[in-house]
Amino acid sequence: IGSQVLEIIRNSEFVLKGCSCGKNIKKMEEIINEFHPKYVSVIEKSDYEYLQNKYPDIEFGYGEDGLIKTAIYNKEEDGTVINAVVGICGLKPTYEAIKASRNVLLANKETLVVGGEIIIKLAKEKNVKIIPVDSEHNAISRLLDNHHEKTVEKIIITASGGSFLHKNRTELENVTVKEALNHPNWSMGSKITIDSATMVNKGLEVIEAHYLFDVEYDQIETVIHKQSIIHSMVEFVDGTVTALMYKPTMKNPISYAMFNEEVKSDFPKIDFTKSFSLDFQKMDYERFPMIKLAYEVGKEKGIMPCVYNAANEVCVELFLKGKIKFLEIAEIVEEAMLNHKNVLNPSLDDIIDTDRFVREEVYSKW
Repeated sequence: IGSQVLEIIRNSEFVLKGCSCGKNIKKMEEIINEFHPKYVSVIEKSDYEYLQNKYPDIEFGYGEDGLIKTAIYNKEEDGTVINAVVGICGLKPTYEAIKASRNVLLANKETLVVGGEIIIKLAKEKNVKIIPVDSEHNAISRLLDNHHEKTVEKIIITASGGSFLHKNRTELENVTVKEALNHPNWSMGSKITIDSATMVNKGLEVIEAHYLFDVEYDQIETVIHKQSIIHSMVEFVDGTVTALMYKPTMKNPISYAMFNEEVKSDFPKIDFTKSFSLDFQKMDYERFPMIKLAYEVGKEKGIMPCVYNAANEVCVELFLKGKIKFLEIAEIVEEAMLNHKNVLNPSLDDIIDTDRFVREEVYSKW
């Protein structure tokens, strides 16, 4: 997402004031040389020292503090924050950006999954907009535009089905990491690709949708749509359904989020002169138990979505390292949930502490 944001900035009047990266310092140097940001944050102190020495006219930071400063850099100036980091590390930067009265274009699912009640309340207090970048929620927000909430019957989030759509539970016993990372429609990072295969990604989106659109979980339906052309749908009380369609590309929702309107582009178009199919199938909770668990923790609220998310993040890492099997991801996450008592109305510190505790607990067994 970050790279595609830069492509849009390159051809627009937007200016990159600050940015962050993980460990791809070579890529960051390319970004610095082209876009000349005033502030840059990295993960490692050694990378921070290297870049600071090479670019003395730029301010650098590192670690969690550096990531937060990226979100609030020169907070006296107007600016918009695009949060596309992966994991719970995106929570605090979002929180601080909203405190600084900055609108947030959000592609970090964990922000609302683990801290939705806190984030939405703060956004209302600060009169800040949280604009979804993920294709599903971006589609829903566009479909709901100018419609009264009382006319909405339900929202329907589509799911590609991931790498193993046509495999049953028995066939999943010994699937490899390489197979899991082979997504049929999207080119994504390894973590989100595994989450797509387990359907965790869709479960997180269900919880996000609850907070973004203020709808009850019973009003949120998920369906399998393997072509990834319809990105979400909204059903209204009169039985009509609207859908947003485009070929699988993140440039479309990113662009709409940044400009708040449709902008002429060279994005790939659907050719309706050629025959193609749009297939749908019911979500199978037995086949994809992780999405069923997501609905459960979403309804429980409190600290449980944090437990679900933290345990899953560790399990994905363990699977990618070959330490656990694919089907063990759901088993370990469910066990973590059973081992924790819910805490309602958790503070930001409660969430961070629980996240750390759950991670240590799961890691200790492997």
